[in-house]
Amino acid sequence: MEAPRSPVPQPGPGPQGPEAAARARITVDSPGAMQSLGRSIAGLLRPGDLVLLTGELGAGKTTLTRGLGEGLGVRGAVTSPTFVIARVHPPLGSGPALVHVDAYRLGGGLDEMEDLDLDVSLPESVVVVEWGDGKVEELSDDRLHVVIARAVGHEEVLDDVREVTVHGVGARWAAPDALAGLRAAG
Repeated sequence: MEAPRSPVPQPGPGPQGPEAAARARITVDSPGAMQSLGRSIAGLLRPGDLVLLTGELGAGKTTLTRGLGEGLGVRGAVTSPTFVIARVHPPLGSGPALVHVDAYRLGGGLDEMEDLDLDVSLPESVVVVEWGDGKVEELSDDRLHVVIARAVGHEEVLDDVREVTVHGVGARWAAPDALAGLRAAG
């Protein structure tokens, strides 16, 4: 199983101007490599971090989050919270809890999300929101956006290959090398 390739800064969609920060693009070729990338991203996270995951159904959002949970050292199996909306995974040690949210079935913005009390959980936890674009950005000026896309080659979709773009927003991720730790994924 090949490890994720080194990220290469990429121009393109995503935050631009003073709000834009670090950016990396990684190709993963298997669910194991996606989980490994999650562990690598976890090494960059600290309490109060918000991570938004975007990608079609089956893209690997929960697999990436499983790796985040391993990297953060949290209790419990990380599975899709689709039907419960949110799961809290407490830390096994002194690290932050992982709050894993699936906003797929939530139609509203932050107002509908307020019932989950994410603003209360955020300062001491890492909050990961699948399908959170346009719904939870107001929770934090600093956040990571992770976009997972199926790779296409020779006019066909390559089954397990994903192109993952990670970009930071806000002062927390302002340094161009803020995602440099992803180069050690594997």
